[in-house]
Amino acid sequence: QRGSIMSQNQASTREMDFYRKLRETVKIWAGGEKSRSGRYAEYILAAPDLFMLMANLSRDERVGRTDRARLAGAVTYFINPLDFVPELLLGPAGLVDDVALAGYVLHDLLENTDPVIIREHWQGDADVLDLTRQILAAADTMVGGTIWRRLIKRVESFVPGF
Repeated sequence: QRGSIMSQNQASTREMDFYRKLRETVKIWAGGEKSRSGRYAEYILAAPDLFMLMANLSRDERVGRTDRARLAGAVTYFINPLDFVPELLLGPAGLVDDVALAGYVLHDLLENTDPVIIREHWQGDADVLDLTRQILAAADTMVGGTIWRRLIKRVESFVPGF
C-alpha cells in the first residue's frame, strides 16, 4: 500500500522537484567525506521522506483541517531557504531545524490522526512513529535550545492552535 496514494493526494510537480533535489543533496552529503559524521545524520537523511510525508498528509481529507494547516506550514518552512538554520550556509546540516519542526508537527498529529493513515503516506525505511518521537526528543539539542524555542514561538504565532 505504501506509496499508492489517491490522485487527489499526489504530490505537486513543485513538491516532487523539491523532494528529488533534497534527496540527491542529502545523499551526496551522506556519502561524501562528511558521511554520517554528524550526530544527527540519520535524521537529516530522513528529511526528504519527512517532507513528502507532510506534503501528502496536508492534502489527505482524513486528516483534520487544523492539522492539515500545520502540515502545510511545516512544508512551507522546509521549502524556505532562509530559515533559522539555513541550508544555504550549512548544506544538509542546515536541515536540523526543518527535521525538528517535522517531528514537532507529526508528534502533535499523532494525537488526532490514525497512525495507519500516517504510515500509508510514509516512504522512508525507519518506523515513522518511532522516528518522530526520537526527533522530538533530540530537537532541543539538535537545533540548539534558543533557536528551537524561537522557532516554536514563531510557528505558534503564525499557525493558530499550535
